[in-house]
Amino acid sequence: MGGCFSGDVRGGMEAVGGGARGAAAAVQGQGQGGPNEAVDHFFQGQALRLYTPLELSFSASKLRNMDALSKSDPMLVVYTKMDGRLEEIGRTEVILNSLEPLWITKAMINYQFEIVQPLVFRIYDVDTKYHNTPLKMLNLAQQDFLGEAFCNLSEIVTKFNHSLTLNLRNGSGHALQGTVTVHAEETASSRMAVDMQFHCLNLDNKDTFSKSDPFLRVSRLSESAVAIPICKTEVIKNNLNPIWRPITLTSQQYSSKDDPLLVECFDFDASGNHELIGSLQTTIAQLENLYNSKAGANFYSHKGQKKLKGQLFLDKFQEKVQHTFLDYISSGFELNFMVAVDFTASNGDPRVPQSLHYIDPSGRPNSYQQAILGVSEVLQFYDNDRRFPAWGFGAKIPRGSVSHCFNLNASTNDCEVVGVEGIMSAYSSTLYSVSLAGPTLFGPVISKAAEIASHSVQYANNKYFVLLIITDGVITDQQETKDSIVRASDLPLSILIVGVGNADFTQMRILDADFGKRLESSTGRVATRDIVQFVPMREVQGGQVTVVQSLLEELPGQFLEYMRTRDIKPRPPQHASAPPAYHPPPPQL
Repeated sequence: MGGCFSGDVRGGMEAVGGGARGAAAAVQGQGQGGPNEAVDHFFQGQALRLYTPLELSFSASKLRNMDALSKSDPMLVVYTKMDGRLEEIGRTEVILNSLEPLWITKAMINYQFEIVQPLVFRIYDVDTKYHNTPLKMLNLAQQDFLGEAFCNLSEIVTKFNHSLTLNLRNGSGHALQGTVTVHAEETASSRMAVDMQFHCLNLDNKDTFSKSDPFLRVSRLSESAVAIPICKTEVIKNNLNPIWRPITLTSQQYSSKDDPLLVECFDFDASGNHELIGSLQTTIAQLENLYNSKAGANFYSHKGQKKLKGQLFLDKFQEKVQHTFLDYISSGFELNFMVAVDFTASNGDPRVPQSLHYIDPSGRPNSYQQAILGVSEVLQFYDNDRRFPAWGFGAKIPRGSVSHCFNLNASTNDCEVVGVEGIMSAYSSTLYSVSLAGPTLFGPVISKAAEIASHSVQYANNKYFVLLIITDGVITDQQETKDSIVRASDLPLSILIVGVGNADFTQMRILDADFGKRLESSTGRVATRDIVQFVPMREVQGGQVTVVQSLLEELPGQFLEYMRTRDIKPRPPQHASAPPAYHPPPPQL
């Protein structure tokens, strides 16, 4: 999956934003006082979608024999399924006279962590009279159907060897004789990356009473010349000759070494209206030449109208093959899902249709249910035991006072529920057993999630935790929440926040460090990395990108950042066995 990370994320100057969800429109208004926002500002429908190219291989075993005087001649067809519709992505060759086919033809598919990708595999016995017909011209309805199987792509890539064997079924879902095995393999290009370190000399000064606070933003130029931000450096304060920490670009981000890139240097402004100092167009290949020649490249003014004295230099250019997100997942690393739900009174009485917690008799999910279902349906395949800690906050619990972290299943000693259905059931039951109250406090649930993550680190290092918080309003413990997040930034934990309803979510955006510097605690400690992703549901509903995609797109990068900065490597194949079951620490009474 990859992301863009500084070589040292343990302190120093803060990065401008985080991750790789840059916006094409963020280049508008450069240096003109316009809406020039931080690199990671989410621009609906225009973000660069990162993916991992996979090659699928197929074999089958113990197929039914449909021929009288010989054996079946099987061919496999693979489909993706989207919105109930099947789209064919490949056909294998026909294997003659075999009930144990091992097909040579592969199918290519792009793996995207943040979406569920259903696959359908159908096997046919191709009639002899069609053996000279081109595969794509074969009428499948005229061939004997040997069976089909279903799975999600994530079920394949989470297996220790990226292989999954499925039982064949008929069109009605009844079991048939035979199995199909699917193996996924990353293409070599998905592992390639380049480390670069930049410095500049003689930058123009954009400040009146001090010097500029420069940072670099790297964008990929599309065929239509739209700049799609893919990476950025940290901010260097008050310096016209800055030296930035190394950055890493993956091949998914720059596409090819000859594809055009735009490098822009901005003077940072906390408001997000960063002023353009200069820009230049280049490629990865040209940057490599720049490094080898030890020469500098001049920046140009807005729209390239004037050559500037400021120059860009490379102090490091190193290509490398690196471990990928799937390397970790297939070797036994897990993503453990946790959820916390806002039960404050501002949501409205759950019994009335206007309430954000209203349970519609028709079965239509409310905003809370949509967020829970969407995120958990993606993450459940990366959690071995599928037992999820689930909490509520901001409600008066039965025979008690207002609680800002209570178990959603009403248990006094176990916060876990079983499966996605367990979360949904516990949520619905809680609505009818608690009294909505307030205020809105995040600190207690973040601290509880951090406690579980911290306990896990002592137990094993193959787990990464993901806390989903769904809320409708403004938090009243902002500093306490910041302190909790800063402490948690050292742990294997990411926090996803969904804002539902029409409240002012300005404070939530501050928690998501995409729009400025990293969070700072009340003691002055700076977060070691950005672990928060905030998405207001109202801003992405009806767009090309879903709430779930917006929430999850940075997660693989945050996972990799944590593992790489701690030199935690995927397990060797001989050690890639199922880890022992982990249970969270008992609650403190």
